[in-house]
Amino acid sequence: RDRGPGKGGIRYHPGVTLDEVKALAMLMTWKCAVVNVPYGGAKGGIVCDPTNMSQREIEALTRMYTAEISMIIGPEKDIPAPDINTNPQVMSWIVDTYSAKKGYFSPGVVTGKPLELGGSKGRFRATGRGVAIAVDGILKHKDIDIQTATVAIQGFGNVGSATAFFLDQMGCKITGLTDASGGIFNEEGIDIPEILEYVSGAGKGLIKGYPKGEFEKDLDSANKRLLESKVDVLIPAALDGQIHGNNAENIRARVVVEAANGPTTPEADKILSKNGITLVPDILANSGGVTVSYFEWVQNLQAKSWREEEIDQNLADMMKRAFDDVLSVSVKEKVDMRMAAYMVAFDRVAKVAQLRGIYA
Repeated sequence: RDRGPGKGGIRYHPGVTLDEVKALAMLMTWKCAVVNVPYGGAKGGIVCDPTNMSQREIEALTRMYTAEISMIIGPEKDIPAPDINTNPQVMSWIVDTYSAKKGYFSPGVVTGKPLELGGSKGRFRATGRGVAIAVDGILKHKDIDIQTATVAIQGFGNVGSATAFFLDQMGCKITGLTDASGGIFNEEGIDIPEILEYVSGAGKGLIKGYPKGEFEKDLDSANKRLLESKVDVLIPAALDGQIHGNNAENIRARVVVEAANGPTTPEADKILSKNGITLVPDILANSGGVTVSYFEWVQNLQAKSWREEEIDQNLADMMKRAFDDVLSVSVKEKVDMRMAAYMVAFDRVAKVAQLRGIYA
């Protein structure tokens, strides 16, 4: 935390482990450093299955957890955010519990809150907007016209759907989408505004049943087909470890942009690099979320609300600078984008640690 307060999400999941939380906190350190926001890394988790819990049970669990960690979180210490199975409502309970313990209202203790409690405009689609900016940057570097670029997106949740929305606006042709219900494929391009409307309405959150395009209901087959699509850009926006040693040789995209955390294994990294496929790493590509979380925190400290246009412009500026910084190191040092991103992050953390020194 040499660079600032800890920043990271809180997840509720039966598979949470201490090692996982430590690893994710480390990744948050590098992600914040890459995009150059003044945070260190943090993470939290509770081993539970909220799908089998009532709303009242989740609230009670959240409030007890917040009470127990209230001495180590705070706007100047550690600022949690939503992650797997947590959301703005959970953040609201954390704000209320923490504020009650402190004796005053403290909205800056978390980010990802509802607007009514000091949340930020533009936060919901921030990660997807950042991914789209990264796609635009790498396509320009590769001299690929974004107006003719084809894209396949694995995962159509918050990040994947927002990414599709912004890329569609930029002129990309989205030819494949998958989610938990299967996959939709259309070489002529999927109508993104229409499928977004379907998912939010009749589809009840899923693409299954969308009438246009070819639907693949078997999820394994759908993901295999999508990951191995011959497209300009492949965007894994679902789970980790989706591109691995057993399928990396079959990846035919010209560019992979990681919207999910850790979707590509180290073994697959080497194979993609050998095959001339450029990869934009997660700690750069999906850092739009933590960037707008930083904006939310700044607004809370200022007791001020920014216009959405201002937030979007600031996000674009920071993401473009971060992308250019990483690309510059990649070209200069002749390393891939992942190594370049880590080099940028390590250098920024090391310089601050050296400047601060050790107080004994």
